[in-house]
Amino acid sequence: MSIALSRKIINCISIIGIIATIAVTIYFMRLGVFKDVDALRGLVGDSVILGPVLFILVQIVQVVIPIIPGGISCAAGVLIFGPLAGFIYNYVGIAIGSVIIFLLGRQYGKPFILSLVSDKTYNKYISWLDNEKRFERLFALAIFLPIAPDDALCLMAGLTKMSLKKFTLIIILAKPASIFLYSLALIYGGTYLNGLLGF
Repeated sequence: MSIALSRKIINCISIIGIIATIAVTIYFMRLGVFKDVDALRGLVGDSVILGPVLFILVQIVQVVIPIIPGGISCAAGVLIFGPLAGFIYNYVGIAIGSVIIFLLGRQYGKPFILSLVSDKTYNKYISWLDNEKRFERLFALAIFLPIAPDDALCLMAGLTKMSLKKFTLIIILAKPASIFLYSLALIYGGTYLNGLLGF
């Protein structure tokens, strides 16, 4: 499969995912589930095992295949499961997904990465790989801060000689801060939007 075709497929999946996310969010807002935490938590069922497992799987998939925006799923985890459990499930799912895309980037190389990452993003960060030690420092900082394209950088890290052990350690230590900030921003942003729209 060509890079162009792969990108078209991924873009279509992403667009469908975003549209579906917006539609479901509006539907839930009209139902009032964002005003009733118990009702929102009820969406994942009464099972204390199945709900978290399904949510973690969703987080893993959204890292590997960008079906829905990651920030939105982070906020959903905190709203559904509560601040502590939601943070843990987000953390576990995203960390596993990050390791998977690192390994995929290493296994399939540049053509695979370009099927998921735009030329603009790839060209912007490829120079980071010129110096391995510098890349590791910049990569750790980027994962820590919620502003860089984490998934793209995890893929591109697969092109370096960074060991799986070091990559995993960076994700484990640096990822919690960005997950927390994403979740916090989207929860309060969603509450503001909810009040603004009058749902």
